[in-house]
Amino acid sequence: MTKRTAMSQDRPRGLYFEEFEEGVELTTPGRTITETDIQLFAGLAGDYTQLHTDAEFCKNTIFGQRVAHGLLGLSIASGLGARLGFIEGTAVALREVIWKFTGPIFAGDTIHLVIEVAQKKAMPRLGMGLITFDVSIVNQKDEVVQKGQWKALIQSQDAKTSPLIRQDQ
Repeated sequence: MTKRTAMSQDRPRGLYFEEFEEGVELTTPGRTITETDIQLFAGLAGDYTQLHTDAEFCKNTIFGQRVAHGLLGLSIASGLGARLGFIEGTAVALREVIWKFTGPIFAGDTIHLVIEVAQKKAMPRLGMGLITFDVSIVNQKDEVVQKGQWKALIQSQDAKTSPLIRQDQ
């Protein structure tokens, strides 16, 4: 991927399709999951399953404690990726998410995201391309707790205008 030293006002913060290189890996900063995260997500999702909300019940499970919702992990992963800014202003659409939940996330765990550019497919007629990212959520023990692929349409540098901007004004 191309390195830039200064951000210009006449271009988005994110990278254009052509600037991504297959095999390049990005790592986000970490984020610690809190009890509050789990409770707020239970309320937002309406998922008050005992495994997420009942500490006494969880003492007798294989986990021994409450487990964060799997979709909470995926949601936080999305936010961690956004913190990097690598597709900010150039992402046209998230097209597909293929996801596996491979291990638990607990309150107190610090997770980060590892993102690899796995595949690129140019769509010059549309002024964009499809990028497949291999994504892993990794905890403080270096265990992959969730993983999968995100496929996103990314604007081409050669596009006459951004597909995100209305053209009828």
